[in-house]
Formats: sequence, structure tokens, C-alpha cells
Amino acid sequence: MGEKPHRSLLSIAVGVLSGYGMVGVLLLLAVFFSFATLKEQQPGGAAAARSIAGQLEGRDLAGSTLVVVGRSGDEDARFAAELEARMRSAGGAPPIVGLGDPATIRETLSRAVAAARGSLVVATTSGSAPVVEGLVASLPGPARCEVVTPETYRWPTFLLPDNLRNVANQIAVIAILAVGMTLVILTGGIDLSVGSLIALAAVVTADLVGRLGGAGAGTAAQVAAGAATLLLCGSVGAFSGLVVTRFRVPPFIATLAVMQVASGLAYILSEGVPIYDLPDGFVRLGRGAEPLLGIPYAVLLTLLLYAAAHVLLSRTTFGRAVYAVGGNPEAARLAGVRVGAVLVTVYTLCGALAGLGGVVMASQLKSGAPTYGLMYELYVIAAVVVGGASLAGGEGSVLGTLVGALIIAVIQNGMNLTHVESYSQKVVLGLVILGAVLLDRLRQRLRARA
Repeated sequence: MGEKPHRSLLSIAVGVLSGYGMVGVLLLLAVFFSFATLKEQQPGGAAAARSIAGQLEGRDLAGSTLVVVGRSGDEDARFAAELEARMRSAGGAPPIVGLGDPATIRETLSRAVAAARGSLVVATTSGSAPVVEGLVASLPGPARCEVVTPETYRWPTFLLPDNLRNVANQIAVIAILAVGMTLVILTGGIDLSVGSLIALAAVVTADLVGRLGGAGAGTAAQVAAGAATLLLCGSVGAFSGLVVTRFRVPPFIATLAVMQVASGLAYILSEGVPIYDLPDGFVRLGRGAEPLLGIPYAVLLTLLLYAAAHVLLSRTTFGRAVYAVGGNPEAARLAGVRVGAVLVTVYTLCGALAGLGGVVMASQLKSGAPTYGLMYELYVIAAVVVGGASLAGGEGSVLGTLVGALIIAVIQNGMNLTHVESYSQKVVLGLVILGAVLLDRLRQRLRARA
């Protein structure tokens, strides 16, 4: 009598932790790493300019000369432009601006000292402050110099917008591959070739762009190269599906062989060296972002793929067929489902999405190399399993997979921010995968006993 309620409660707990219950795990991880990375932050860019403008507001700068100096990066350029615009709008005299290496900053400061009639107010970012303060101390002249830097604030490094965008952009390739892997695992299969297909896709895309103009290739040539790559990788996936269905080869063995073939082709085609002859515009897909919210294009593409896959699995006949084949292939066949066609289709889609992931990675790194995608098949499978999909097939969802991919990304990013060594990170990731698989097995046992 006491065992049944206990088993029921355990079943409920396992059910809550699986699937969408992993959203809670994701939130807990985010909260944990937020507290673990809470520290003093130094603003940069426009935020640094706003901080300094606030410090100077209300001060009488009529007898002072304002100098804005910093390094030559994009952040300091935004800082200088924003501060200059704010000082002009406040009715003050335009500042003297100098961005570059220490020699350039020193020249700008020397020029400002020579032109100054009163005191000198030097505004700079926190990162450039040590250099600027040293240069100011070494300057000759009667002008009194004051170095103003942005005020610091306490905030988790994990929750900084740049870090969150970085996490989303880094997980984009794995998340794209995980869409196709979800379809395969839902049918009770597995595809170990996706990591090698990333390398093959990156090399093929870079090679085709090189043949179509190289660094001078236009947008049409780049799109054509990407489309040809997707067609090639989709064909490789279709081949894997045919080997599984026609010759009854276990998916593990079939895709393991294809993994070796794809990796070998990538090395043969590239001759073992990266291909760099790509135009500057090629990085737009992997590194570019839409101007309104600053969301990377790779992230937007990933979200569109997940929305389409969710509709495919939950609102179409094909989606129901995928679940039916994974749940019981013989029953699905007797019900009129073309099991072989469904399996070939999901492997084709998985291959094509792996090709798309390779194109995105090539765009992110502006090159194609046969070493790309190493061990990615394990990360992708982990994302699907952590997201609640059953390795036995017939259970899971792409939304759960997206949560699983984010959990892995948050764990890796959080460990990097807290300075956990790479070897320990592998141990943690392996334990996460093992825990997800054990959870899946426990759920199946409880269901069988119910």
C-alpha cells in the first residue's frame, strides 16, 4: 500500500523535471551564476559617456578645456561620439578628441595643454585610465589636469547584455543542429555525422565562394554557395536514411561510417588547411545583428527554425507520423504510415540543418576548416536529451530541445565566467548528460510499472 503512493509521487517528480520542467532548472542556473558573477562593472561605450556627462553636469567648465581620449576600438569610438554629442547639446565647447595608441593620446594631450588657458578636464574610459593618468602626469605645462572616468556599478557579469548576446550567438550552431537531431531521436534513431557535416559544409561553402570570386564574391555567389552546401549535406543525410531503412543497418553504425567519410572529404577538399579567401560581407549571417534590438542574425535564424519545427511536429500529419514511428514503428506501419519515407525525410532534414550550421560557423569564423564541429554531435545529443527527449523515441519536443541547448550554454558560459578549468568543464558536462539519460530511463521504468 505504501509503495504505490511513493511510486506515484516519484513519477510526478520525474515528470516535472523532464521536458518543460527543465525551464525551472534553466532559471535556477541563471540565478546561481548571476550571484556567482556579481562584481563591480566598468561601463564602456555610450554608457561610459552618459556616466561622465552626469559627473560633469552642473559644473562650470567655462575656464576648462575638455579632452576626450581613449583607444581605437569600437567601444571607445562610441564613447567619444556620445560624449561629444552630449557636450554640444548642453551648450558647452566641443571637446578635443583623440583615439588611438599611447603615442596618439600623448600628442592629443600635448596639443590640448598648449591650447588650454585654464584647467584641463580629461575624460576617458576605465580601460584606458591607467595609461592616460600616466601620460597626464608626464606632461609639462602649467595647466591643471583632472582625469574623469566612468563610475562603476555592481552587476552580474553573467547578465551583461554583451555576455547574453554572446551566449545566444555561441549556442546558435548547436541549437540549429539540435532541431534536426530532435527529429531523428523522436523516431528512435541517432545521427553521429552532424559534427563532421559541419566541417564539410564549412569547407565546401568556403571553397565554392573562393571559386566564385573569393574576397570579391558578391551576395548572389555567397547565397548560391550556401544553397549548394545545404543540398549536399541534405543528400548525405538522405544517404544515411536509405542505409538505415533499406539495408536495416543500425543508425549508430550507419551514421558513424558517414561521420568518418564526411570528415575525410573535408580534409581532402581543404588539403588539411583552413580556407580564408572570403569576402567581408560573408560574416553578416554569423556576426551581424539587426539594428533595432541588436539581436544577432544567427539567433533570429535559430528562433525561426524552432518555430517552424514546432509547427511541423505539433500541427502537421508528418509530425504525428514522426512520433508514431518513434513510439511503435510496426503499429505505425499497420496504421498506414510510410515508415521508410518518414525516416529518410528526418535524416535528410538533419543533414541539411547540419549543413546550415556549418555555413553559420564558417560565417562566424570567416573561414572553412576541416577541424570545425569536433565533438559537436555529443553536445547536440546532450541538448536533445537534457531537453526531455527519450532516446527510445516517440517522446520529446523542439521547445524542450531549445531549453536543453540553453542549459548547456549557460553551464559552459557560467563555468567560463567563474574560471572553472576546461578539464573540469568536461566532467560537469558529462555528468549533466548522464543525469539526463538516467532521468529518461527512470521515467520509462515508472511508466512501464504504472
